Order: sequence, then structure tokens, then C-alpha cells
Amino acid sequence: MSPPRTISFRIAAEKLAELDSIAKAMDRDRSYLLNQAVEIYLSEQQRFVAMVNEGREDIRAGRTTSHEEVERIVDEWERTGR
Repeated sequence: MSPPRTISFRIAAEKLAELDSIAKAMDRDRSYLLNQAVEIYLSEQQRFVAMVNEGREDIRAGRTTSHEEVERIVDEWERTGR
């Protein structure tokens, strides 16, 4: 793992106050919370990209569901309370 780098960015004063409030309540510093937030964001975005790529591969391989079939499934869910 490479050494940490310092970056800067703009943030609304209200969000900074919220961040500092949470950091104080957790007895952590602002950098800890921001690093956690970035880690979670990156993980979610990587998962999203993987799902999109999986969907694209399904389309290329012909593994699709017609609009009519999706409507039938949704209608059934609505009838059965799912």
C-alpha cells in the first residue's frame, strides 16, 4: 500500500459541521471519516460497474427478458403481495 497523500476539495459549511459532529461523537478525526466514506463509495461504484458489465455480457450472450415478461412478473408480484 502506498503512503497516504493529502488532497483538498470544497465542501459546504453545513456538511463540514455535520462531519465534525460525527467525528467528535465517534472520537475519530475528520480524515478517518472521509477515508471511510471514500472506501465505501469506491466499493459501491466498483460493484455497480461489475453489475453493468455482467448485464452487458448477458445481452451479448442473448440472456435477456422481454418487456412483456417483466410486466407479467411485476403484475404477479403485485397480485401476490411480493
